[in-house]
Amino acid sequence: MSTETDVLVLGGAGVDTIVYVPELPLPFADSYMVPRIEMRAGQTGDFVALGLSALGLRTHHLDMIGADHPGDLIRALHRDRGIPLTEVPLPGGTKRAVNLVGPDGRRLSLYDDSRSHEADRLPEDTVRALAADSRHAHVSITYPCAFALPLLREAGLTVSTDLHNWDGVNTYHEPFAYGSDLVFVSTTALADPERTMRLIVERGRARTVVAMAGAEGAYMLTEGRITHIPAVTPPAAVVDSNGAGDAFVSGFLLGWLAGEPPARCARYGAIAGAYACTVPATSTDSIGRGELLARAAELDAVQKGNA
Repeated sequence: MSTETDVLVLGGAGVDTIVYVPELPLPFADSYMVPRIEMRAGQTGDFVALGLSALGLRTHHLDMIGADHPGDLIRALHRDRGIPLTEVPLPGGTKRAVNLVGPDGRRLSLYDDSRSHEADRLPEDTVRALAADSRHAHVSITYPCAFALPLLREAGLTVSTDLHNWDGVNTYHEPFAYGSDLVFVSTTALADPERTMRLIVERGRARTVVAMAGAEGAYMLTEGRITHIPAVTPPAAVVDSNGAGDAFVSGFLLGWLAGEPPARCARYGAIAGAYACTVPATSTDSIGRGELLARAAELDAVQKGNA
């Protein structure tokens, strides 16, 4: 299959204002002196695109962006990293959030939900044209990406999505959960992760579901069986968990698109996620293909030696 793009990333473009706080949860006080406040481009779709590109996959990002300074930051990020960006005007302005980051790397994200409106759409002709030149689509759960899912399936693309902190109940997430071939989700808000994973498979298209559990690793449902994916020791001190899930997705997709077994894909994801935890929230660095594969080889050798 001759295509120009390995992965078409839809949605998830935005800017974050990073605030380092002394602790989380943050006790009430009239004011705090904090070491640093910085706005930088990069939300879930941006980070997946950056991660995939760093791993050598040809990546194209499509989303709605405002004609404003935050939008300029996103445009500059993609231009500087050499990632093609197709932008559609977002009348409400570029999506943005505030991330409070604690000393242990945990974060609390506050999302501005006033930027999107019911009439917002990714133009069908644009989606079809980009899909025609792509192997795979990763769809962020940001509005209005759900409306593009049928177009991607018409084009014959495989589709992945990350449901993030879905509680397994909110109906907003269902088109993504049941309309994708590969589904990622965080265990954070799931009362019964296994039940939700099996429900996604029973009701939807997915045959593989990955529930990411932070320092506990991840759990993967494939071929009817759930396996635990151990966490990987980060190569340096943990400073921030921001972007770790997006990095996991990027690493997993590297293996998945290469036809690797699910367990190998999950190991790639764990390695990439661990690396992301060593990157400050104000940066957008991602692990490269060479470093990821070298780390995977090291872990293989250890596993073989322990067998």
